[in-house]
Amino acid sequence: MTLVDRNISGFMLLDKPSGISSHDAVQQVRKITRQRRVGHTGTLDPLATGLMILCLGSATKAARFVSDMDKTYDAEICLGRTSETFDAEGVDSDQPEAEIPQMSKEQLSAVLAEFVGPQVQTVPYYSAVSVEGRRLYDLARKGEEDIELPKREVEIKTLELNSYETPHIRATVSCSKGTYVRALAHDIGQRLGCGAYLSGLRRVAIGRLSVSSALTMEDITRYADDGSFGEHVLAYDKVFDYGAFKVTDEFGQKVVSGVELRYENVTGVDGQFKKGDKVFIRSNAGKVLAIGTAEMSALEATEHKNDSRLFKYLRVLN
Repeated sequence: MTLVDRNISGFMLLDKPSGISSHDAVQQVRKITRQRRVGHTGTLDPLATGLMILCLGSATKAARFVSDMDKTYDAEICLGRTSETFDAEGVDSDQPEAEIPQMSKEQLSAVLAEFVGPQVQTVPYYSAVSVEGRRLYDLARKGEEDIELPKREVEIKTLELNSYETPHIRATVSCSKGTYVRALAHDIGQRLGCGAYLSGLRRVAIGRLSVSSALTMEDITRYADDGSFGEHVLAYDKVFDYGAFKVTDEFGQKVVSGVELRYENVTGVDGQFKKGDKVFIRSNAGKVLAIGTAEMSALEATEHKNDSRLFKYLRVLN
């Protein structure tokens, strides 16, 4: 291996293979690239494949902002049976198949449309969510059933039917953070009265980033071996569509202390943003120093309409 720099900072798009957990995927990447700090921004179940955004080095400080992004999945749902885990892993092969209602694609599309919008979703019993300090899947495996499952407010942005060949539904779903697509599959089965489980899942996008640009484990190994791995690590601007306040070099040294940003510290405004939008503080050389929320619009900041507060810190990155 020719890779020398063990402290690369930025983001890497990984196409996770089936059969490994998100934690194992991170461990493999860390071992292959010899990076000191690697983290992920949202789990994929072991059976699922597709896009994971990994954070390297100081970019791990921005992981939660990636986690907030909407996700898009290609899902396969099998009708006629239920699953203890809501996916293929928990299907009882001895369970008799239920009768699946006769439906046209148009009728099925209408049913799927009922699930679009904000809703309260019950977290699956078999999940990594903690209840009183214990993982739900550990409680489930020990047979502890007297547990009140947490509920989450989520939103299904779109749910488009791609094909239907009994018993398999193939659909693309775009949803907010925290959504369990396998819980959605289960709920669709309950609505149809025949039961259903998630038989396949591939995450195809996170925010504006697509799995088509992601690296496989084989790619990462090759780039680590030839020393070009760092060339495939993305900067903040490739991941986040944020505007920015550009600041003086003198103020840039004070950002780590969370010093309030004032007009005299600003050398320019990049992009368009509204009050309340997430924005960067960026050095004149282009380095991203912090993420926060804008306390006024880009236009107001450019015109110096008043001397109000400009920026509220969420995370210092340098």
